Amino acid sequence: MTDPATQGGHGGETTSVERWQLLLDAVVGMAADRSLDSVLSRIVRTASALVDARYAALGVLGNGRGDRLRTFVHHGMEHDVVTRIGNLPRGHGLLGLIIDRPEPLRLHDIADHPASYGFPPEHPPMHSFLGVPVRTRDQVFGNLYLTEKAGGADFTDQDERIVVALAAAAGVAIENAQLYDQAVRREKWLSATAEIAGVLSSGRPTHTALQTVANRAQDVAEADVAWIVSVEDDLLVPQAVAGSGLDLGNMAAVPLAGSLAGEVARSGEPLSVERLTEHSRAVGLTTVADLPELGPGILVPLRSSVGVEGVLALCWLPENADRAHALDPALPTSFAEQAALTLEVARSRDDQERLALLEDRERIARDLHDLVIQRLFAVGLGLQAVSRLAGDTEVHQRLGRAVDDLDATIRDIRRTIFALAASPGSADVQSEISRIVDAAAQTLKFRPSVEFRGPVRTRVPDAVAPDLLAVLRETLSNASRHADAAHVRVLVSVGEELVLSVADDGRGFPEGTVESGLGNMRHRAERHGGSFEVRSGAGAGTTLTWRVPLP
Repeated sequence: MTDPATQGGHGGETTSVERWQLLLDAVVGMAADRSLDSVLSRIVRTASALVDARYAALGVLGNGRGDRLRTFVHHGMEHDVVTRIGNLPRGHGLLGLIIDRPEPLRLHDIADHPASYGFPPEHPPMHSFLGVPVRTRDQVFGNLYLTEKAGGADFTDQDERIVVALAAAAGVAIENAQLYDQAVRREKWLSATAEIAGVLSSGRPTHTALQTVANRAQDVAEADVAWIVSVEDDLLVPQAVAGSGLDLGNMAAVPLAGSLAGEVARSGEPLSVERLTEHSRAVGLTTVADLPELGPGILVPLRSSVGVEGVLALCWLPENADRAHALDPALPTSFAEQAALTLEVARSRDDQERLALLEDRERIARDLHDLVIQRLFAVGLGLQAVSRLAGDTEVHQRLGRAVDDLDATIRDIRRTIFALAASPGSADVQSEISRIVDAAAQTLKFRPSVEFRGPVRTRVPDAVAPDLLAVLRETLSNASRHADAAHVRVLVSVGEELVLSVADDGRGFPEGTVESGLGNMRHRAERHGGSFEVRSGAGAGTTLTWRVPLP
């Protein structure tokens, strides 16, 4: 089929029959085109050919704050002319008039209209003008602008009617292209959801799965950054981040109360923000000075059958705000829900595997106790009886040493039985402390030393454990971001009181430092009747001691 833009042209006036034939060809061509960019380009070329206009453009209305036109597709200007002109129109002056009053407008000379602005330098002269709105259903999608009719004539009433007809057909074609784009985007989100399910079914660790969720969400949404925070007690804890300019090193746990992510976690509903930089601490960002300017963002809940377990945040830079405005929040919301459900299924599978492992460990421990130890004990008693009958001193001593070896073996087996009774990765406090220390090694670039004194596993009350872990997590996070330390030592002791001490050899606190997050740690100690102490000096390192009395 011949492209209508190649017919007619500016070499001679197109007849009425030719015009309507061009229009019919254009309608058929637009109906077959599924790419929105291609449809818009075809519209401006066709409009130029239909009314013998030297220049044609289609301004697409913006759907957010700021510029009124988000896209300006033009035809007729050479590339070097466009380059010299600079920024394309953004919807002010005469173009803005048609935006505010979406109806056809014809002018003999653009400069004569009171709403007309002067052209920028290097802009070609334009006189005659025809503007027509393009609608999709009941909404104005944009406006067609045509200038410089061939021969210096004015645009006619017939020109207006045929461009209005083209705009009506263009509205249908644009809507079809938008529906196709939406279908493609939905397919991408469904594909990403299926990929997440495949990753989790492969048995990868949870933190790896969360990183995959963040990576795929950022990619499919065409976002500049994405991150995931989990809800742990009354804190939002960063778990994964994707995109440039942001990493877990400049994110820290923040209180759930008073945060945007906390609001999403409580309500279970998605939330859109126009400028996320203005709410950075409310979503878990801390060192805003090191980050690019963040524009619009969408926060969606990671909701499973047990409730909201975390929040997925997607954010765009200001220059990419149109991507955010074009995204249907229902797509990432559905993706996040499916990801959360898949995570829950994976955890259930892990629990079943852990239960089977525990049953095996319990059986082995029972066999060691009931069979092996009893037999060794019986052998030891027999050797002791024989040693009493032995007249030779050397034989008596050797039998004694054999009995001692059996006793030592029995003790070793009993220690093994106790170790089997404590499941690997169990959620006891001591294991959680070790896990937090291991995680801190990723940002500190070295593993802090950790020491336990006393029965930490059994003496820390359930009501105190969440605060202990939260304080440790925040303290290590502060050390990784501010201390610039070479060594960090963690000590947890249990006696008449529970004591957590974290000491580093970093730069220390200068005088007059505002407590900020330290006040939260102090509050966590005081509500259990305890205390919090900080010893530090510039260049002298820092020691934080958190104490809580134990019953």
